[in-house]
Amino acid sequence: MNALQNPTQVEIVNTVTERCDSCGAAAKVGVRLSGGGELSFCGHHANRHAGEIAKTANRVLVEAGFAWTGSSRTA
Repeated sequence: MNALQNPTQVEIVNTVTERCDSCGAAAKVGVRLSGGGELSFCGHHANRHAGEIAKTANRVLVEAGFAWTGSSRTA
């Protein structure tokens, strides 16, 4: 699916309280996947995988003050 078929809702939140599922660092982005399930990413991994996140997520929570590169891909 692409962003036109499955629009991704991006929401700015005060904090993301989870840890990164890739490396265990403090998460900056929380993701609810279209197929079910949730993932959290630190800033590095969120930006590294921004394209895939934007394609597969229903909802993305971005911590206030964090510049997620995927937000421009979800419009």
